[in-house]
Amino acid sequence: MMLGSFGSSSSSSRSHDHFDAVNTNHLRPLVHHHRTTDIDGVAAGLQYGRLSAPPATQLRQLLLTCAELVSRSDLSAAHRLLSFLSANASPLGDSAERLAHQFVRALSHRLHRHVIPLPPPDPAALQSSYLCLNQVTPFLRFIHLTANQAILEAVDRGQRRAVHVVDFDIMHGVQWPPLMQALADRYPPPALRITGTGRDLETLRRTGDRLAKFAHSLGMRFQFHPVLADDNGGDPPLSSIVFLPDETLAVNCTLYLHRLLKSGDRLRLFLCQIKEMRPKVVTVAEREASHNHPLFLKRFVEAVDHYAAVFDSLEATLPPSSRERAAVEQVWFGGEIADIVAAEGEKRGERHERFGWWEEVMRGSGFRNVGLSPFALSQAKLLLRLHYPSEGYQLRVMPPDSNCFLLGWQNQPLFSVSSWH
Repeated sequence: MMLGSFGSSSSSSRSHDHFDAVNTNHLRPLVHHHRTTDIDGVAAGLQYGRLSAPPATQLRQLLLTCAELVSRSDLSAAHRLLSFLSANASPLGDSAERLAHQFVRALSHRLHRHVIPLPPPDPAALQSSYLCLNQVTPFLRFIHLTANQAILEAVDRGQRRAVHVVDFDIMHGVQWPPLMQALADRYPPPALRITGTGRDLETLRRTGDRLAKFAHSLGMRFQFHPVLADDNGGDPPLSSIVFLPDETLAVNCTLYLHRLLKSGDRLRLFLCQIKEMRPKVVTVAEREASHNHPLFLKRFVEAVDHYAAVFDSLEATLPPSSRERAAVEQVWFGGEIADIVAAEGEKRGERHERFGWWEEVMRGSGFRNVGLSPFALSQAKLLLRLHYPSEGYQLRVMPPDSNCFLLGWQNQPLFSVSSWH
């Protein structure tokens, strides 16, 4: 499988500036196209029962129409259109119908959020869907593989006999066994300490036990330190992280930093604290999307196009009967969609930004971009070729001044990975 850049082969020679322009400005034509819809006509058609079941290609447009009705507080028409969409969307249909089902649920939550608050996710279901996400999609594996390679190369440059990884929101720790195996193959193998943060102490302990057993099987000197974040999902107490001399320190921020954008200073203060730790490498992985816009309608349009590509990728690579796909769509991605669409203010946590935005923030906080190696690129290509052999997945390397890998589906970038010092 040839892994090309995003877009058709005729556009592969476009400049980096053009690529950024496409990504940062593509909301305008979408919103313009959306406004050509006769919203009042749709509302009247619903009121008098003149709308028939839409083909899949029209579901997106009707979702955008419904979002605009909500944004202008035309709640009566919004409710009628939601009822119509609900009847034509299904968690068991094709990708467009399944996507519509999740956005209909999210819009319904938004309409009723002052009466019925958005329910918190079930922790057990969320953990299970995360494991499914790691199993059936390339997204997490691509992120982990690329970040691990950046950490390994930083360790080799440091030439130290002890490595300390600080992983913010470690979840089940599925990222680390491959890194541990690679470190164990070094001679002499370095000692490894992992500090993992999370919001559930029991999950952290189980994660530490699994990693310790794996390290024992490798004959590796290993320690795990759990650090608990507060009950509201706030920052972990960084003062409780122990640093030892003569360690190569790596900080891993996988799909984490966007959560710190609820307040203006929170991210800046966090990055200042990380800078003071003097890490050898900081790995950052984020969604390649802009879901942090203060205007609901722009956020909604961006989310529909982003998750449409995600759902299309699952449609193309997993069978219709896949329970794992259902769990990933309904629990993991469905929860993200509900947060982006239905929540506001401090309650909204999924505040994704594109790599260009993160690049400015990291450089402004005193970090320097470290290029991801050709070997890391080869590994990422091999991962896709062997385990996810679909022509739809595309890998793009940003030009040398940015040094970032982007993984996407068709023409839509979905995830970015970068390395900093």
